[in-house]
Amino acid sequence: MNVNIAQDLLMLVSEALASPQDDPTVALAVRQTLDAFAAEHPGRSVEVRVPPYRVVQVIGGSTHRRGTPPAVVEMSPMVWLELFSGNTDWQSLLESGQIFASGVGSDLSEFFGSENR
Repeated sequence: MNVNIAQDLLMLVSEALASPQDDPTVALAVRQTLDAFAAEHPGRSVEVRVPPYRVVQVIGGSTHRRGTPPAVVEMSPMVWLELFSGNTDWQSLLESGQIFASGVGSDLSEFFGSENR
């Protein structure tokens, strides 16, 4: 990811995390970070859902075309932003039940582990 884009995204995420009641800022931050994540990890084998703002398909492998995808990951907007910013890691959020992940390939820890911060 371009350094300037990454810095801009992290600034937007910081704004959203600082004022979670600001729905337009949170929505923009979620949409832009999910789009950036999808661009960096293209594919259609895992569907990442952050309702009500965005759903993206990511990671190469099996291709999902219709119906329920083979792997689904879902979380709240604030959890996604905390994860994307590196303020927390995948495993902690999964163990605390803040991330729902099912199906083969739904483990995204390699992208959001504590070693990636």
